[in-house]
Amino acid sequence: MKTGMIILAGGVGKRMGQSLPKQFIILAGKPIIVHVLEKVERLTAIDRVVITCPSEYVEKTRTLLAHRNLSGRFSCIEGGDTRQESVYMGMLDLSECDSIIIHEAVRPFVTTKEFQALIDCEYENAIYGTRIPFTVLAGNDWVEGTFERSTLVNVQLPQKFDSAALLRAHELARQEGRDFTEDASMVFEYRTGKVRILEGSEKNIKITDPTDLTIGEAIYSEYVLGRTQDS
Repeated sequence: MKTGMIILAGGVGKRMGQSLPKQFIILAGKPIIVHVLEKVERLTAIDRVVITCPSEYVEKTRTLLAHRNLSGRFSCIEGGDTRQESVYMGMLDLSECDSIIIHEAVRPFVTTKEFQALIDCEYENAIYGTRIPFTVLAGNDWVEGTFERSTLVNVQLPQKFDSAALLRAHELARQEGRDFTEDASMVFEYRTGKVRILEGSEKNIKITDPTDLTIGEAIYSEYVLGRTQDS
C-alpha cells in the first residue's frame, strides 16, 4: 500500500500584515513550513509528499526544498483558487497512492509521533480533534440556536483518508458546486467513509495572525527547553 501526503501552502499572508505568505515567515529561526517538512522527512512510511501553493511561489518552494536537501520524495505543484481545489489537485498528483494524509504548512507543532500514530491508526479515515472548552451559540446579530458542547470537536490536521473515499467525496462536491473548509466534513456529508476522531493537542495550532506567531514562539520555547520534547 502506498501512502501520500498533501501539504497545503496556499496562504498569502494578509492577516499577518505581510506581503510574504505566512508559510515563509520565520518562526524560531526558520520558515514555518520547514518545521513541518523536517518532521515529515522522518516518516519513512510516506512514499511521496506534494506541496500545493500559489503559482507565483512554486519556484520559491522548490528552491527551499533544494536548499534544505530534502529527499526526492518531496515536490511542489500549483494549487487551486480554494483550499478544496488544492486538495483535489494534490490527490490527482498522488493518484498512485492508496492512502492520503493532509496537513497544513502553517501547523508547525504537530509532532512526528502524532504523524506516525495517524499512519498506524487501524481506521482508513482518521482525524485529530480537541474538545471545545467553551460555549458556542448559533447566530449573527441575535442568538438563533444552541449547541451541546460535549458533542463539539475542534478539528485539527493532519488528517488521513482512504484515497478512493476522499476522491469520491471531492468529485461529488465538485458536481454540486459546494465548497468545504476541510475534508472530514466532506467525507461525512457524502457518506463515502466513516471518520475516526483521535485526541489532538492544544499545541497543534494554526499560525494565521500575529498573535498566533507570538504564541508559536512560546510553544517552540517549550520544545527547546524539553518540557514537551517530542517534535
